Amino acid sequence: MMIDQIRKISRRDFVKATGITTAGLCLGTLSCQSTPKAAPSGTVAVDPIFKPNVFVHIGEDGIVSIYCHRSEMGQGIRSTLPIILSDELGADFSKVKIIQAIGDKKYGDQNTDGSTSIRKNFDKIRGSAAMARDMLIQTAAQKWNVAKETCDTKDHFVIQKGTNKKIEFAKLVIDASKLALPDQSKVKLRKNSDLDHFHKKMPFVDVKDFVTGNARYGADVDLPNMLIASIERPSVMGATIKSFDNKAPTKVGGVRKIIKMPEPKQPYGFQGWGGVAVLADNTWAAMKGREALAIQWNLGEHASYNTKAFKASMETASKKSGPAYRKKGNPSEALRTAHKKHSAQYYVSHLAHLSMEPPVAIANYTEKDGGFCEVWASTQNPQTARSAVARATGLPEDRVRVNVTLLGGGFGRKSKGDFCSEAAFLSKAAGQPVRVQFTREDDIKNDYLNTVALMTFEAGTDKKGMLKAWQMKSAFPPIASTFMDKSEVPPQARDFQQGILDLAMGIDNFEAQAITVKAHVRIGWLRAVYNLFHSFATNCFLDEIARKEKKDPLDFMLSVYADRVLTPKEMGNTEMHNYEQDIEQHPVNGKRLKQALSRVAAKANWKSRAKDKTRGYGLAVHRSFLSYVAVAAAVKKEQDKIIVDEVWITIDAGIVYNLDRVVSQMEGSVIEGMSHLFHGGITHKNGAVEQSNFNDAGILRMPEAPRKIHVDIVTSTEPSGGVGEPGVPPVAPAIANAIFALTGKRLREFGKA
Repeated sequence: MMIDQIRKISRRDFVKATGITTAGLCLGTLSCQSTPKAAPSGTVAVDPIFKPNVFVHIGEDGIVSIYCHRSEMGQGIRSTLPIILSDELGADFSKVKIIQAIGDKKYGDQNTDGSTSIRKNFDKIRGSAAMARDMLIQTAAQKWNVAKETCDTKDHFVIQKGTNKKIEFAKLVIDASKLALPDQSKVKLRKNSDLDHFHKKMPFVDVKDFVTGNARYGADVDLPNMLIASIERPSVMGATIKSFDNKAPTKVGGVRKIIKMPEPKQPYGFQGWGGVAVLADNTWAAMKGREALAIQWNLGEHASYNTKAFKASMETASKKSGPAYRKKGNPSEALRTAHKKHSAQYYVSHLAHLSMEPPVAIANYTEKDGGFCEVWASTQNPQTARSAVARATGLPEDRVRVNVTLLGGGFGRKSKGDFCSEAAFLSKAAGQPVRVQFTREDDIKNDYLNTVALMTFEAGTDKKGMLKAWQMKSAFPPIASTFMDKSEVPPQARDFQQGILDLAMGIDNFEAQAITVKAHVRIGWLRAVYNLFHSFATNCFLDEIARKEKKDPLDFMLSVYADRVLTPKEMGNTEMHNYEQDIEQHPVNGKRLKQALSRVAAKANWKSRAKDKTRGYGLAVHRSFLSYVAVAAAVKKEQDKIIVDEVWITIDAGIVYNLDRVVSQMEGSVIEGMSHLFHGGITHKNGAVEQSNFNDAGILRMPEAPRKIHVDIVTSTEPSGGVGEPGVPPVAPAIANAIFALTGKRLREFGKA
């Protein structure tokens, strides 16, 4: 059973940690990073490096309280994690109370990013619940003087199997809390089939608040004496202020303070972005005052950054060689002797996050008792926010509290702590609570953009048209450039893990090189990250080769991918980070990839597509975040405009718990992938972002959405993979390939050139 160490905690410690005052059975799940020290029977001595992850409390009133340590941004994690616990415990979910955890290392990894919430916590949460269940059963069995093996839990009762005996949790918790903890190795998890909600639709606990306007987001927090801050930030990375007008803004009614922000220094990380803040009684006054600042800037070296020129420089750089993080066989010789050679270049521009809710944070700094800062923020990573606030205020982290509100989308943007540090700095400087509110324009012009990438390919086929050699170069400024003292940072093997090192090709000659180019903007992670451009390029190039070889793209792709597990060594990888997961537990499985591809093709009636004269069809498949996703798309023309008519998407994410949320994630992935392809892309002129709002940094509109989206979830016993991100990467290439099938026009780039 893969669970972390469990300990009992005293009522005093639990109340201090959680604020729950009801007596009862308290358990804490601990993430153990070293061997526990020897301790009295039934307990575990806890080193400072033990980090509480999820607290479970069953009160005298029978209410089960669970702290949700991940952020809710529409994906339903505040439903799924507690329901998993409830099912394992045998609780009545109507008697489960969900409490959002603050940012604190005691909760373990709180970063709601990287599609990790279920795959990293599924067994941990179940293990905690199973321990509590065992103690309740043991208590009831002692009361009845029966063997505990004859008992189970259901609907908030301990029941004796085959009889009418049952007793509610509330009547057991005090006696249960006096028991020593059972031996972890002897406490069994329920079978998945015995979990009431496993692989079924679940209640979505926050949906009523979402649709009735009662949900509490960051901007809904209103503190007494609070000022609203609107910040004019530099438009060019590294720009500094020459001068600004600190008098004109004060003539706007409601403006109270003008505060110059600290200038960030490399490495930029999650610092605020500099500029000048206007603080006012309301948002409108703050924005109008900001317009009057008349800032003059020293733009610096990155003012020369222009999209078209940079694309050309990437092409030049790609003519040189770079480090090969994956090399197998002798691809150069295989290319020289190939019957046919194929080459292509693919390009994807910067992409913005564009979540519906722009970043927002509220901070209240006080000098009392040595200083304390409390923050409310729509953050994906409250611990990162806490650290950023501590740096901005000079406080130790234990003097910072970060409260997590609901998020109106995130996609990775809100895992950065810059907007929280800005609010904290301003609250300390102003001596009162401050809300930093990004406008949509701020959100787009001051984003941590997904990187720009240029991929070049050469491939060779034999006389039968089968792929025998593959060489590729991928040029992009990596995320690491945001966290280093220099802008020119080479991509690393961990960057290539996303769509190249785990590309399950079974061919004998393969090489992938990394090309270094300079970063001119803050680079960050966006939903699916490097997989977005690697999947687009590889899937489109495979389709391109198949068409030129007059082969069915499905048959050609199936011939290219292995039908077995591939080890890093036989793939020719120098390293294999594998999303920081054990490669033995989550191997690169070509068979699963091919099965997903075959399934989606069957769902789309791929082999019968020739009979459909009105539509073009395309395919793509990709492994990311340890899951396998395949997409089929059908496009057609209406009034000389390309319409995505129908999309089929198959996901093999291993063990899936909440079916409804997986369906929603896949449907959302289709919409986001289409947004990137048709409307995405951020361009720069003289170092500054040219786009400003949804009119020119667009997202898909409702009339553009597919007529139908079909979601197919593979039933699997494999360990859980990710769900939130893996659906996006194959969407754009499947549609691009369908457009070629319909029009004969090959899309080798998306985003604005």
